[in-house]
This record gives sequence, structure tokens and C-alpha cells, in this order.
Amino acid sequence: MTFTTRSYQAELLDNEDIPTEDLYQNLRELDFINRTLGGHSVILDGIRYFINLIFKINTENNKLPINSKYIDNSNISENIFIYEIGSGGGDNLRAIGQFLSKKSIAHQLGGVDLKEDCVRFAESFNSNSSKINYQIADYQLATFPNGKPHIIFNSLFCHHFRDESLVEMLLWMYKNAEVGFIIADLHRHPLAYYSIKLLTKLFSKSYLVKNDAPLSVLRGFTRKEWEILLKKAGIKKYKIKWKWAFRWLILVEK
Repeated sequence: MTFTTRSYQAELLDNEDIPTEDLYQNLRELDFINRTLGGHSVILDGIRYFINLIFKINTENNKLPINSKYIDNSNISENIFIYEIGSGGGDNLRAIGQFLSKKSIAHQLGGVDLKEDCVRFAESFNSNSSKINYQIADYQLATFPNGKPHIIFNSLFCHHFRDESLVEMLLWMYKNAEVGFIIADLHRHPLAYYSIKLLTKLFSKSYLVKNDAPLSVLRGFTRKEWEILLKKAGIKKYKIKWKWAFRWLILVEK
């Protein structure tokens, strides 16, 4: 087992013929993993950062530090539009919606995923009071009839791609985001690999999760690899933060 370079072994989730119920079980477990191992909190840290950035843009001579406690809809005149590429079962968007609703921040949420079953699963959580708009498409074909999203993000999506495709993704996100974009993905590390391998073996009921969770770590990234990818995309204004549990949070401002 080597952790010095990224693995490009295909994950089972990338197959096109996954039985619907098997995929749904995978999505339910990924939601649980994101809630318990901090996946949602990593994305929410990024959302807080950009909400406060919008707060500063919209408030003249504001000198408050970037801190979630200063998020206040009275200082944000816009209806914040946040969009996820590779939205899967929609659990990240639902977590964001709950957060923004608690802060009384007007918002519009959307996502795009290539798998129709993923989108149908995500749409099953929509209600009259909380609706997220999804598209079934390759992320590069996503459309924004009402204007560009303020924030575009993806979570555990990048490791499914080879480096050359990732550079294209970074350029696309930069071009289509009004304020900036967020990436959350895995840190390739032995402890992360063996921990998730053991946890999924003991507790998972999904063969997709058991196979793909440790493999995802092997397909993950080091900080240096992210720096190289961002440089290839010509992106200079960024932050890379390490988050528990073995996640990278990348913040790119326009």
C-alpha cells in the first residue's frame, strides 16, 4: 500500500448500472458519515467564510473580523444563491439550507448530478417550505437562467477525477461563481485510510461504501497537490485549510 501518489482505480459508484436501492443505501450512509465525521461542518465553514465576505462587500467601512457570529441577514441585501456540482443525495445542500434558515438569510439552493437516481433521491426531501432545484447533467452543462451563483461548491467530488480534468473543473468553477467557490475533499493519509476501512467494515451495510470509502482516501490529495492544481489553473487567491476528519477545505475568491 502506497500513499505517495494518487490512486486512479475506479470506484464502484462511478459505474452507470448501479441498482437503485443499492445507490440509495449508499447515499443514506454517506449522509450519516458526513454528519458524524464532519463533512457537513467543513462545507459550512466555507459557507460562513463567503457569507461574511458578502457581508463585508455589502457593508461600507465594515471592520468586523470574519466570524460566524456576525452573520446577519440585515446586513445582506441579496438572496444568496449557492450551487453544488456533484450534488449526489443533496445532504450538503440540506445542511446549508438549515443553517441559512436558522440565520434568517434569504437563499436559493441548487445542484447538478449526472445520475438521475441521485437527483430523484435528493428531490424526495423537497417540501413546500424547503425546495432545492436540481439538474440532471454533467456539471459543465449546468445552466443558471437567473444569473450566476454567488458561491459554487463541491464535496468529495474532485477525487473522482484525474488531474487534467480537475484543472478544467477549477477553471469552470472560477468562471461561473460570482463571489468564489469551495472545495472539500479527502486528505490521503494512512490513518484516514485504515480508520475508514475498519469503520465501514464494522458498521456499513452498503457494499458500495465498504469498497469506495477507503479507495476514496487513496484517490485523495496532499496539500502540495492542491497547490499544483490551483497553480495550473492560474488561481492565485486561495486558502487551503486542513479540517477534521482528514479533509481539505479550499476557498477561492474572485
